[in-house]
Amino acid sequence: FSVFGRTVLEPMVDQVAPDSAAAEAEFQPGDVVRSINGDAIESFSDMQRIVSVSAGVRLQIEIERNGQPLTLVAVPRMQEISDNFGNKQRIGLLGLSRTSTGENRRLERFSVPSAFVLAVKETWFFVARTMGYLYDVVAGRQAADQLGGPIQIAQVSGQVASVGLLALINLSAVLSISIGLLNLFPIPMLDGGHLLYYGIEGLRGRPLSERAQEFGFRIGLMIVLGLMILATWNDLVRLQVL
Repeated sequence: FSVFGRTVLEPMVDQVAPDSAAAEAEFQPGDVVRSINGDAIESFSDMQRIVSVSAGVRLQIEIERNGQPLTLVAVPRMQEISDNFGNKQRIGLLGLSRTSTGENRRLERFSVPSAFVLAVKETWFFVARTMGYLYDVVAGRQAADQLGGPIQIAQVSGQVASVGLLALINLSAVLSISIGLLNLFPIPMLDGGHLLYYGIEGLRGRPLSERAQEFGFRIGLMIVLGLMILATWNDLVRLQVL
């Protein structure tokens, strides 16, 4: 953020898809989104991020229409979309679009302290989104087929590298956050598992027995191997190898 800055697209609505969640909520071209469920919206991408992970969730959206504040309520619908490389993903959509032209975009520059604060917010967003997805998988609201492994990472890395250096740096940051978060899960064999054992030791005043720790490590190994097999299976299915 301090070196490259950030390109911002104004959160104004240019088009409303017919028979969409946005049309049902009575959005109109020219509406400017100011906040969603109390979270301030500074760019169109801010709105996309919230909507994409809120399929089936009731959103209270504060907009500005003809200079007047107005509150709309909308529920994004889950839809499967494909990116420019043909990768498919299921996300929440309202049915709003914005024309990405030069006059609608602006480049924001940040000092190092400001960039640090923004980087922390971005990191928290990815952590919250990951945990939210995993919770939805456990709750049965999402399918586990969105999980990817080394094969998908290699495939996406090649695709992103063709876009440019900045996109590759962003991907590297996302992967670093994801690996760090996974490593902190309270699963024996991972660092989070060691922290769990330390916490138990602190509460009990003495460590778990070697037998209990060994049993925990075996369970942790099964969980980690299971995740690896699931992720690799998903990768192979996406490549239509299976």
